[in-house]
Amino acid sequence: MEILAVIAVLQLLLLISMGALVRSYFIRGCHRGMQEAAAETIRGVNSHFEVEGQLPAGVLKALKVLSAAPGHVSHRKQLDRRHAQLWIFGDAIGSACRSRGYLSGKQAMAPRDGKLLVELSLDELLRLNWLAHLGFQHMMPNYRGFETHRFSGEDDARGGAKAVERLEVSIPGMHRPADPIALSNGRLALIENWWSERKLVAV
Repeated sequence: MEILAVIAVLQLLLLISMGALVRSYFIRGCHRGMQEAAAETIRGVNSHFEVEGQLPAGVLKALKVLSAAPGHVSHRKQLDRRHAQLWIFGDAIGSACRSRGYLSGKQAMAPRDGKLLVELSLDELLRLNWLAHLGFQHMMPNYRGFETHRFSGEDDARGGAKAVERLEVSIPGMHRPADPIALSNGRLALIENWWSERKLVAV
């Protein structure tokens, strides 16, 4: 009976050790598979985030952590840790691709040949279009128009003044024909003087 008990204990220990060995091989296989998957991912998308043939620092750091030994922890914790490292690796690749794409897009959208980029709303563009048209007509010596165009009200005048300000502040300082603040104050003074008088008359 004692021999049978010893044999049973030995078999149990053998099964336990075999199970631990199988789990260890499984964890190592998962680890190896994750490393290969990361390497293949980098090969596939490196053209989208490489800068001067170099991998970004965030991707290199995440890849180094993913390739490191798991340490002396349980099999379950090893898998959880590897999954977390994969998430960090994926996030690093996504951030690197976004940064590269953002810079490329910014360079592609930048004005060329000394031109300036001015952002205007549709309302501002329409106001400037009408003001430029009227200004052009009155600058021409042969213009003989009798039609008079005026702002519809104080809000309309202030909107036009704001649209002109957007253009003036976009001109580089050394090329500005006059102080934009002084020009803006002059336009606002015209608006204040005209509509303040109208308000007094109305009262």
